[in-house]
Amino acid sequence: MPQRHSKNNNDLAFFTYDEKRKLGYGTQKERLGKDSIKPFDACCLCLKLVIEPLCCPKGHVFCKECILECLLSQKKDIQRKLAAHAAQKKQEVGEQEEKLMLQKARELEAFDQQNHGAVPHHSDKNYSRDKNGFHGANSVKATSFEEEALRTMKAFWLPSATPEAAAKVEAPSTSTTCPEGNEKLKLKSLFPVYFTEEKGEDYKSTAYDKKHICPSCKVTMTNAMSLVALSSCGHVFCKKCADKFMVVDKVCLVCNKPCKEKNLVNLKKGGTGFSGHDENLEAKDFKHLGSGSGLGLVRPAQKV
Repeated sequence: MPQRHSKNNNDLAFFTYDEKRKLGYGTQKERLGKDSIKPFDACCLCLKLVIEPLCCPKGHVFCKECILECLLSQKKDIQRKLAAHAAQKKQEVGEQEEKLMLQKARELEAFDQQNHGAVPHHSDKNYSRDKNGFHGANSVKATSFEEEALRTMKAFWLPSATPEAAAKVEAPSTSTTCPEGNEKLKLKSLFPVYFTEEKGEDYKSTAYDKKHICPSCKVTMTNAMSLVALSSCGHVFCKKCADKFMVVDKVCLVCNKPCKEKNLVNLKKGGTGFSGHDENLEAKDFKHLGSGSGLGLVRPAQKV
């Protein structure tokens, strides 16, 4: 049997909840699965397996090429913003000097008219109105006072008097930031990270499928484990081994290099997909048009 007419779309004068969901308009929410979560050994920028990994003091891991390219682009952007800010300050100083010169010129002209004019301003009103009065926007005899009045007049219907909002460039920060944690980051604060790869007769790793283990307990590392990297040497251990050996012995178990408790850096990693393990497992995105129309990322045209 065919469906009832009340179940069809566009039957009511308003959108139902189910119709809004099918249209895809508004804030769309979706729970992230395990396939959408970054592994612990993936770069935070390219999201691929790290190549020559570097770690920031907050525990974010990057490929060496990716983080160097990111910091270089930030430096170029800072230089561009500093040049724009310097040009704006120079323009503001020039405009201020021009205003002072115009003000002095007006004061001198008013003083000259008051002391050397043939007829005083207060004696003949008709002469005063004809000389300093407003002759209209198209008048040829417009004086400097009229030009100033036309320039400062709030006549939005005239193209020449349309107000313009000056775009101001704020003074940029001269420090580079971490692209993942948004904290200040310098190149010298990055340190290399060395993962211990699993090696065995039965296991053969490829370039895209590598398994890393803890060099102390030989447990395969996953996103469910808390990992710790030593900023002194760069070796990565699980949290249990780091608290049990490195904190007490204050020496790396791989290279025997001395380390302190401040050298233990907790690596940032993605989740496992379980709600009890992670906090941010929901993605939100606002769409102006429905995804079914193929224009989900296009802003609709405004009515004129």
